[in-house]
Amino acid sequence: EVQLQASGGGLVQAGGSLRLSCAATDSTLDDRVVGWFRQAPGKEHEGVSCISTNVHRTNYADAVKGRFTISRDNAKNTVFLHMNSLKPEDTAVYYCVRLFSCDPDFDVRTNILDAWGQGTLVTVSS
Repeated sequence: EVQLQASGGGLVQAGGSLRLSCAATDSTLDDRVVGWFRQAPGKEHEGVSCISTNVHRTNYADAVKGRFTISRDNAKNTVFLHMNSLKPEDTAVYYCVRLFSCDPDFDVRTNILDAWGQGTLVTVSS
């Protein structure tokens, strides 16, 4: 079973920025739709963003629109999540997974191919 590895999290002050990376050690991502999700303490997993294989389609949760940008570098087999203007409510463990599609309802459970792999903790202080 493929599990993707997210990295790049850390502690940042409100208003700051971070860039998360998603890599697959035993598969390629260039032919896969990839999504970012997060889980805040005591809450369910929440869809954040997704990107299609040809980068022509992206979708974002309303909570992050205008602040987060998803991108991919197929040559490096990596998908990125650029997070700007971070807020304390963005504090969560962030995960990346492969998806079947990057439609507006990308975050439904049936659209997720992989189990939750290694996430990365993002903590935003006020």
